[in-house]
Amino acid sequence: MSPEKKLAELNILLPAAPAAAGNYVPTVRTGSLLYCAGTIPMVDGRMTHTGQVGKEQTVESAYESAKVCTLNALANIKAALGSLDQVSRVVSVTGFVNAVNGFADSPAVVNGASDLLVAVFGDAGKHARAAVGVSGLPKNSTTEIQLIVEVRD
Repeated sequence: MSPEKKLAELNILLPAAPAAAGNYVPTVRTGSLLYCAGTIPMVDGRMTHTGQVGKEQTVESAYESAKVCTLNALANIKAALGSLDQVSRVVSVTGFVNAVNGFADSPAVVNGASDLLVAVFGDAGKHARAAVGVSGLPKNSTTEIQLIVEVRD
């Protein structure tokens, strides 16, 4: 099933593609790869999740934060390509988790991104990944997600 049809089946509506918040672009295509800038959990210009996991946020709420970030990344991909059906596979996900010192469950948080990508793209959504705990992120966001996808010619 196409990713666009799968989103509809899952009753997921992509947000408007977020604009770059600095001197960069949301996506860069080189050859068959589309690199996506990191996205944070914003909807309609408002942060949905702020603060550190292990303090203001739980693993479960941070998992949802990673999903919001991923929806923003998918919106940027769709804006760049015209349709998510142009994505042949998700290559890599890098997830950053704003967490308290010693937090060891970053992979459980970034599963929010990974689970969503596999739900939308099926086997083509399976990817290489890094899940990194950090002491701070832009706007005190709970998570930030970066994607690399392969694009059909």
